[in-house]
Amino acid sequence: MTSTLPITNRANILVVDDTPENLRLLTGILSEKGYQVRPVPNGKLALSAAQKIPPDLVLLDIMMPEMDGYQVCQQLKASEITKDIPVIFISAINDVLDKVKAFAVGGVDFITKPFQVEEVLARIETHLKICSLQQTLQEKNQDLATALHQLQATQEHLIQSEKMAALGQLIAGIAHEINTPLGIIGSSVNNIANFSDEFLEKFPEIYQQLSDESKAYFLALLYRATHQEVLFTSREKRKFKQQLAAELMAESVENYEEIADTLVDMEIYEKIEEFLPLFKSPDWEVVLNSAYQFASFKKSISLIQRATAKSGKVVFALKTYAHFDSKLEKVQADLHDGIETVLTLYQNQLKHGIEIVKNYGDLPQIMCYPDDLNQVWTNLVHNALQAMDYKGILTIETRQQEATIFLKFTDNGKGIPSEVIPKIFQPFFTTKAAGEGSGLGLDIVRKIVEKHEGTIAVDSVPGQTTFTVSLPIY
Repeated sequence: MTSTLPITNRANILVVDDTPENLRLLTGILSEKGYQVRPVPNGKLALSAAQKIPPDLVLLDIMMPEMDGYQVCQQLKASEITKDIPVIFISAINDVLDKVKAFAVGGVDFITKPFQVEEVLARIETHLKICSLQQTLQEKNQDLATALHQLQATQEHLIQSEKMAALGQLIAGIAHEINTPLGIIGSSVNNIANFSDEFLEKFPEIYQQLSDESKAYFLALLYRATHQEVLFTSREKRKFKQQLAAELMAESVENYEEIADTLVDMEIYEKIEEFLPLFKSPDWEVVLNSAYQFASFKKSISLIQRATAKSGKVVFALKTYAHFDSKLEKVQADLHDGIETVLTLYQNQLKHGIEIVKNYGDLPQIMCYPDDLNQVWTNLVHNALQAMDYKGILTIETRQQEATIFLKFTDNGKGIPSEVIPKIFQPFFTTKAAGEGSGLGLDIVRKIVEKHEGTIAVDSVPGQTTFTVSLPIY
């Protein structure tokens, strides 16, 4: 039978077995699949090899002279260098207590000899994927820790400026935006671990016992479950369950409610006619539940990918915003990138009642001080949200006219009284309640714009306030 498993590019696997025939067999199988294989005949050599060049995974025999597999695993887990390397025991021992001991000393899986080649490859591939996902999670956590450290390091400076006032209100939203994907990642990793521990060990034997027809149904269900792109609400899913249950009942399918629940959980909502023979066969439960387990495994991986991408975007925006370039020279920058960074940091405040309309023109990069301009965008966005009481429409328009770039921030809030407009760019002038603002925000904005040889103006009527920043192109 030909393997359909993907080849893990150059993964390094340490194979430990005192029987030369077993070493040659496993080395040949794994090398053929693209792995880097290091065979060693005893525990002492295994520990030495793992310390010098830590492998990605260890395949470990139990019954060996001088030092058995349990002792080798214990020493691997006791070392800072090798403690996180997954260890799969592979042994002729089939006693439950021995298996329990294997997991107790730190093993992640147990394969009984004689083994099936497909089973060995499937388990190796699964544990390498789990290890890779865990490493990705650790890297993201480190990025978050680094970003937060940078934020803390600049706090003393920022607290003296208007920028800190806006940033302080962002922290809760940023924490929420980071914690949500981290929660998804943690939950998904647990689902993957449970899939490995509770199901994967039994699946090869279950799959071999299925008829060719049942195997075809399994693959068809798995394909449908993993190629559904439209997302539905809980209310829509309940409606689909009712429709599927009624359709299955009309076809005299037993357990129609259970089957409908599982299909919708797998995101299969329609065109189930091809599966009706399966649901009337003795194998239906094994086939459906197996497909559901694998679909959940792939969904967990997809959730981790989306969550890490989202947290990475927030971390990148936070790093960009917290960064301060002390150089006195201008650099070339994209103004849209700066605005998008600010909007990302305000994402939590925006999504509960603010509609953002972006009318971006085709702007060239300009020579400027990007960090200073980010403070301008922050202040203008923050003021607009407050003017609308965090419910309304914020329109951001950019365009180039000859040698000047115009950037307009328009909100549909209550507006600024005409008698106040001439004063809003004066230092220490504020219309906010005591403790809510220093009155320096728009003064700082004006100075930054003038530093770029540009201008800032405001037009306001009830329901429409527009701040227009103009910057020259050099």
